[in-house]
Amino acid sequence: MSSFETIIGLEVHVQLNTKTKIFCSCATSFGDKPNTNVCPVCLGLPGALPVLNREAVKKAISFGTAINAVINQNSVFARKNYFYPDLPKAYQISQFEIPIVGKGNIEIEVNGIIKNIGITRAHLEEDAGKNIHDGNISKVDLNRACTPLLEIVSEPDIRSSDEAIAYLKKLHSIVRFLEISDANMQEGSFRCDANVSIRPKGETQFYTRVEIKNLNSFKFIQKAIEYEVQRQCNAFESGVYAQEVVQETRLFDTQKGITKSMRGKEESADYRYFNDPDLLPVFLDPVLLDEGKKIPELPDSKIKRYTEVLDIKENDAKVITQDIECVKYFEFLVEKKIQPKVACTWLIVELQGRLKNGNTLANCGITKENLYILLLRLQEQKISGAGAKVLLTNLVENRGGNIDSLIKELGLEQINDDDSIIKVIDEILSNNADKVAEYKEGKEKMLGFFVGQVMKQSRGINPQKVNSLLKARLQQN
Repeated sequence: MSSFETIIGLEVHVQLNTKTKIFCSCATSFGDKPNTNVCPVCLGLPGALPVLNREAVKKAISFGTAINAVINQNSVFARKNYFYPDLPKAYQISQFEIPIVGKGNIEIEVNGIIKNIGITRAHLEEDAGKNIHDGNISKVDLNRACTPLLEIVSEPDIRSSDEAIAYLKKLHSIVRFLEISDANMQEGSFRCDANVSIRPKGETQFYTRVEIKNLNSFKFIQKAIEYEVQRQCNAFESGVYAQEVVQETRLFDTQKGITKSMRGKEESADYRYFNDPDLLPVFLDPVLLDEGKKIPELPDSKIKRYTEVLDIKENDAKVITQDIECVKYFEFLVEKKIQPKVACTWLIVELQGRLKNGNTLANCGITKENLYILLLRLQEQKISGAGAKVLLTNLVENRGGNIDSLIKELGLEQINDDDSIIKVIDEILSNNADKVAEYKEGKEKMLGFFVGQVMKQSRGINPQKVNSLLKARLQQN
């Protein structure tokens, strides 16, 4: 493989989280009973006319703004002709010659090296339905048909599977932060087709590319690319490249870890694009443009602000900004006057370190309000650091709970009353007169012994107060 250069271009399909479909008023909700969110428009019945969803256009503008892309004020919808069992019209309404989003770019970092990946275009289109194979029977669910998609097409700038994953994760993060999609890969709302080819190092021409279709896991995307690159390199070195590497669409077998031929790859001419006669050309009025261009703070900007303003380590800032939910927790805690470094530690080390078996911040049952109350009680010294960790573990195991009630139930309330602490200290000193004498003679290490005895005798006592009160009491003694 060291003799070859890998060329990768990615086509990412992002389902936009509009309430209704792109050309009709049917709901886009996931998991409903099959074939219930359908109407004459998304079923492609004769005489039904599509009407463009304004919100889908606005979300596309937001994405274009985020990647510094050209926003085409005029764009056109076309019919892309092909037949699938889950596409009732036998054509797909998409964009071809003039997409809504033109050339842009995003910045990725791999092994400390910054690289710009060009984006050719991002166009709006409708999704197809879903085939469900059950033994010898195949069924079709058309609830997904006509769901708005934003197809994001990269330039062939990606040179390794690591770069591909870095690009996809950055893209995933952007659409989540823009809140234009839930980007749930398991549900298919963020999926990818990878175009992969190789060429001998030093050459500039492009060789035959192979498309790997419908990848919806970062892990499997990386494995599929790596397998396909190795397959093509082996074919080239064995002298059978022309026979074995043909322009085609392949699928990745996740069980065997290999790609398999699905069908011959169509060219744009095979789709017979023509402007959809039922949809007028799109003109973006100034109001809609302004609405779409008002985007929230994105991950790169947040990292810069967290490090420069909140004095958070850059690596910690990057961990926080990997997940929009983590950002929401962190910014809520900081807004509530929890020290940024304290919020960072308890969020990404303590809480996320306890989330296992598919648990995430979004589903673990611990709200940002829960975490704030826990840290507030720690700040107020009503619980110790060790007690706070016990409490957090209990919250994770039981998927939430009332903080103050749990503090009492678990006996975690910290003793801060000076008189109560002095009473325990006096009892320890009285029972260890010989050790007191040693301390008086200059053995200052005995202080640690007294602290240990006090903490052992009275669980939950404030260790900071023990130190200061114990020193004062020894001097008096």
